[in-house]
Amino acid sequence: MENMVVVSKSSTNENYGSKPEDRPIKEYISKGIINLDKPSGPTSHEIDSWVKRILKCDRTGHGGTLDPKVTGILPVGIDDATKSIQLLLEAPKEYVCLLRLHDDVNEDKIREVFNEFTGKIYQNPPVKSAVKRELRARNIYYSTIYEIEGRDVLFKIGCEAGTYVRTYCHNVGEVLAVGAHMAELRRTQVGSFNENNNLTTLQDLTDAYHFYLEDGDENYLREAIVPMEKAADYLPKIIIRDSAVDAICHGADLAVGGILSISENIKKNDLIAIFTLKGELVASGHSLLNLEEILISDSGIVVNTNKVFMKTDIYPMMWR
Repeated sequence: MENMVVVSKSSTNENYGSKPEDRPIKEYISKGIINLDKPSGPTSHEIDSWVKRILKCDRTGHGGTLDPKVTGILPVGIDDATKSIQLLLEAPKEYVCLLRLHDDVNEDKIREVFNEFTGKIYQNPPVKSAVKRELRARNIYYSTIYEIEGRDVLFKIGCEAGTYVRTYCHNVGEVLAVGAHMAELRRTQVGSFNENNNLTTLQDLTDAYHFYLEDGDENYLREAIVPMEKAADYLPKIIIRDSAVDAICHGADLAVGGILSISENIKKNDLIAIFTLKGELVASGHSLLNLEEILISDSGIVVNTNKVFMKTDIYPMMWR
């Protein structure tokens, strides 16, 4: 966990809740996310359905849709974790892309244009998209060319959620005055989900579930599935005392008195993840104050809660 500023001290009661990694296997699955390596071909919704059948669970949901031909990171939430997967919709993304130019271009010119297409850029979503087609700004954090071979440009791009790489390629081609299109695309990161951390194929998941059913071996499932709390890894955090947990679970906003520690980089209007002392994800909301203002406050609301992920009555009601 990132650097935290201690506001107050308290202990947690081991009779309530559980560290995410210590949950019994059925609860672990139902509050879990699969860092799935999506193959080319199926839609993201088909992947959801297949995971649901493999695990015989009630519901599944993915974080950030991938087109059928696109491969790579597709986090899939299981049962209770389908709510927390929504946090990934706003998470930064990373892709490796093969761009194909429609004519020959000097390599130095290509690199020059790629350098121009970093920072804030403007895009119109493609015709086949789920959002309204209007010009909007998106941040490109980095764009690194791996290789240029003839008219093919292999590059890595880190970008704000909602960036269309297909449109990015088209716009690069326009500026180069030769045209270009996206030939291949693989997503390599969504928030803190990446290719180096518990990446799982559908076959891996199937095998892990059969090991569990036939031999009672939970280890492979616990490797293939990670706690839903990982969906909030990229967000600033606030850790709260046990006595505040159930109130938040009932939809209450977070007051200063409930805070034990807080991320040192919190700013006003940030999306915040709220955790218990055991590391359980309770809720998310938007900060009403920056860190300095929170530290000098002795009363009042700090976070407007907008999504609750923990069920009520896991911690005792101590707020009436």
